[in-house]
Amino acid sequence: MRVISGKRKGLHLKAVPGQSTRPTTDKVKESIFNMVGPYFNGGKMLDLYAGSGSISIEALSRGMEHAILVDRDRKAIETIHMNLKTCKFEDVTEVYRTESTRALKAVQKKDIQFDLIFLDPPYAKQRLDDEIAFIDTNSLLAPSGTIVVEHVVDVNLTNSYTNFEKIKEERYGDTVISIFHYK
Repeated sequence: MRVISGKRKGLHLKAVPGQSTRPTTDKVKESIFNMVGPYFNGGKMLDLYAGSGSISIEALSRGMEHAILVDRDRKAIETIHMNLKTCKFEDVTEVYRTESTRALKAVQKKDIQFDLIFLDPPYAKQRLDDEIAFIDTNSLLAPSGTIVVEHVVDVNLTNSYTNFEKIKEERYGDTVISIFHYK
């Protein structure tokens, strides 16, 4: 894995050891940023299932100014810290070891809105519709923000929530990227 573009282009990132995470391939990562960017002029990001942190690091490299990275796996958190140090992004990130529901409730209490929210849960443990509905109900997405969901092809997400609608969906093998914006 590597940083594809921006200020930290070309830096190599470590993957989480073992089989507990499924890293986003460089091809899919590049496609994601072509759909939602490709560059940013500041903003806040929430990476709810951060794994190695590569998606947040890519967003920061491309101009996002702050990222909150969440994962419940100890090895993932250790890898995130190593990768953030390699890229010198420790001062513009917050890293939390907790599960997604607790993380969403915590950011809701802080009254934070995000310009980019990335959801890529373990395929067998996804609660994506509930999480997107929580983000919607609690106004966690900034008015011009984007939600990016990486999921397996047999997961069918709702096309429309109270305030969000799916505007794009792309398939890469057994991986699907769904993009949501405000209606």
